[in-house]
Amino acid sequence: MSPLINSVIKLNCDLGESFGAWQMGLDAEVMPLIDQANIACGFHAGDPTVLVNTLTLAKTHQVQIGAHPSYDDKQGFGRRSVKMTADELKHLLWYQMAAVDGVAKSLGLELSYVKPHGALYNDMMANPALLETVMHAVASYHKPLKLMLLATGCAAQHKVLAQQYQLELLFEAFADRRYKSDGSLTPRSQTGSVLDHQTALVQVQQLLQNGTVQSDTGDKVVIQADTLCVHGDNPAAVALVKSIRQLLDKP
Repeated sequence: MSPLINSVIKLNCDLGESFGAWQMGLDAEVMPLIDQANIACGFHAGDPTVLVNTLTLAKTHQVQIGAHPSYDDKQGFGRRSVKMTADELKHLLWYQMAAVDGVAKSLGLELSYVKPHGALYNDMMANPALLETVMHAVASYHKPLKLMLLATGCAAQHKVLAQQYQLELLFEAFADRRYKSDGSLTPRSQTGSVLDHQTALVQVQQLLQNGTVQSDTGDKVVIQADTLCVHGDNPAAVALVKSIRQLLDKP
């Protein structure tokens, strides 16, 4: 079992993002190191066989399962915004959540949370109305699920909104991304938005010890996170995950 299950902060990773002959990520290497797997639902990546294989890996390593739904944008890997009505988005999320939920159930597993992917994640953090639509979609699913979202300075307001839907939130920090002073992430288009190995470890250490990160302007930003996102899509990323795992497991 992953050693962090009973610790204060967990480690999560986006997985199951291969499709057919296209291999994305190093899932088998990353899965033993994490606590929570955000599993693609087929609309930005993934297919039925990849889904089964990823869930089986999660079962082997006793990793918590989350659905990782996106806009319907496989060509753009879910990184392009799609304008939808509230009902259309709710139905899109239900469809994807149900896919992971149903296959997981067939393998003797339980889906426990939802983490939107890519542009949908960014859009919901920037647009309060869209965030409320996502909250409503998750809260109105046929069984209780938690919603994972970015830990920012608006966490208190997000909790109040979630309470209206009797929805439990998981607040997420990022190990290898530079933060802005408001707690949002520096856009990937900007230089320095993705941290190198050593800088990411320094950021994780600061987060664990002080509950803060340093922003792109040098300010200290308070981050109260339940879970820490890492990426495992190349050998260097896997090496970083291993280093972070060691940091988290220190007594």
